[in-house]
Amino acid sequence: MKKLIFFSFIACLQCFFCSLLTAQDSSKFFTIRVIDQETGRGVPLVEFKTTSNLSYYTDSHGIIAFGETGLLNQEVGFELFSYGYQCPEDGLELNIKPGKSVTIAIRRVNIAERLYRITGQDIYGHSVRLGLPSPIKNQALNGKVTGQDTFIETLYNGKIYWFWGDTFSPTGFNGEASGATSELPGKGGLDPSTGVDLNYFTDEAGLNKHICPFGEGALVWIGWLAVLKDENGKEQLYATYRRINKDGKPGEGGIAAFNDSTETFNRIKVIDEWYGKDHRSAHPVVVNSEDGKYLYIINHDGIERVRANISNLSDPSKYERYTCIAATSKNDIALPKINRDNSGRLIYRWSSNSPGLNYDIQKKLLDSGRIAKSEGLWQLRDVTTGNAVSVNPASVFWNEYRNRWVMIAYEFVGGVWYFEGDTPTGPWTYGRKIVSHNNYDFYNVGQHPLFDQDGGRLIYFEGTYTTGFSSNTNKTPLYDYNQMMYRLSLDDKRLSLPAPVYFVKNKQKNETYLMREDMKNIQQWEQIVSIPFYAIPPSYQHENYVPVYAHPSKYGEILSISPGKGPERPVFYAMSADSAFSAAKTMVALYAFRFGKGRIFYSSEALPAGIKATRSEKPVCLVWQNPSSILSLDYKAEHARQNK
Repeated sequence: MKKLIFFSFIACLQCFFCSLLTAQDSSKFFTIRVIDQETGRGVPLVEFKTTSNLSYYTDSHGIIAFGETGLLNQEVGFELFSYGYQCPEDGLELNIKPGKSVTIAIRRVNIAERLYRITGQDIYGHSVRLGLPSPIKNQALNGKVTGQDTFIETLYNGKIYWFWGDTFSPTGFNGEASGATSELPGKGGLDPSTGVDLNYFTDEAGLNKHICPFGEGALVWIGWLAVLKDENGKEQLYATYRRINKDGKPGEGGIAAFNDSTETFNRIKVIDEWYGKDHRSAHPVVVNSEDGKYLYIINHDGIERVRANISNLSDPSKYERYTCIAATSKNDIALPKINRDNSGRLIYRWSSNSPGLNYDIQKKLLDSGRIAKSEGLWQLRDVTTGNAVSVNPASVFWNEYRNRWVMIAYEFVGGVWYFEGDTPTGPWTYGRKIVSHNNYDFYNVGQHPLFDQDGGRLIYFEGTYTTGFSSNTNKTPLYDYNQMMYRLSLDDKRLSLPAPVYFVKNKQKNETYLMREDMKNIQQWEQIVSIPFYAIPPSYQHENYVPVYAHPSKYGEILSISPGKGPERPVFYAMSADSAFSAAKTMVALYAFRFGKGRIFYSSEALPAGIKATRSEKPVCLVWQNPSSILSLDYKAEHARQNK
């Protein structure tokens, strides 16, 4: 068995680690610490399995306090495994001596970095056994929670309010939601890279409270949260809820308001139209539009919005869906009418009388021939292969660092994807898988915008780690059915995703190619003719790409990889036309076309029959294909800044 152990841990940090061990504790255990080879940080959830099938898992510090008495003072072989990390294929052998320690570095395959477990029992259990400090106050059994799923959180009264679904304790089960608060980072709260110090709402016995105590024998699940001001200007926290009947089918739905005194939700409106509808969790984002403030809810059901006031929130007729389905077809989804203009062009718009358009409904429209493949709203692609991916939006928030909207999406089973869009409605096209859990589920994921760091360069997201809907029956002790935190660095070159390049024509018929960064006003958005291709924005990491400049001429802009005489910024970055990536499914050649001796334009596609133009002999560069023929741009929507 190979001894693939990496002793590359920083010496001074190792000395600090050893100094923290008490003489008594260090003499009882052999300490195993697993670190991320790239960052040097401890890796949680790494399995060490002995030849007798005893499994140990690193805690949130990446530590195991190994004290199996029958295996002390001898060589012991281990198999190693961790989702999203590359472990020694042949395992390793360790000389187990009490009071000694070893540090093992493993290579991360996931783009996102696993940080720690947020909920459950003994989050830093092994570390505490060794006398090491826990970054959170109550790591052993906070709120007497051993497991809980589906986080929902928001900023309310200067704190972060957290709520979860079904919750387990050592002696029972809470099916009416649980909750907690935490302080904001920098205002009494921990740095999110360190942990989250949760203060659970508990009863006299210290057990997590039933936050929605109106189940009457049914489960109660919170869908999403909204903080709105009442008639007196005071903040009020509201939640949508769904009761799940004893037969497992969805029942009553409605709106509840949080009571600050009792620390529970009270039902304020039962909405008959929501009865029997599937439960969906979501993370609304507050958006300013030209006609007021809205909550945008983007999840498995598609893209929906409602005005940010309790009157509209409580009225299902006020919810609008972004869809191409005509209003007359609300109850006829089997053969719906589709919105098209006189030329036959598909129209997407906000409608309160039409069903939403999610991936499943879009597939039905495609399969029935109601819409063409290029007309679908959801055109999600793997940037590495060009293949379509089947994922569901989990959260969408504005990101200052990218100057775009970012989506965290869930892939069945256990996968997490990252996408970017120029507006809340997209276009959502090229993305990349950032987390994989193989055959272990990681559902109801979502971003924490309150935890953004370094201007949004670092973002945090979490999900429920569970066997859940997978076929895996081997539950990870302590970790299963609990929340895991991940961190994503957006300056990672693997996340330099192509974005739309717009072909814009103004009233003077001047034509130009612009990316979102150069769209300076509403008028330019309204002058967009098409999205001929995708390319890398100038502010992104552009290693291996070439800059493309736009030079004015009386025949139209000339795109070139050669700069002009004066200083100028590239319009976008692309792949060199001579690149070895020319055969990649995602890349297409961008050619210049010219009508006789007149106008110049650019396209990555063959011209339609009947249009006569001369194509340049060589392509300018390689760009990314636009799989869509529609313009789904909600460009009047701007993110509402949240005061922390």
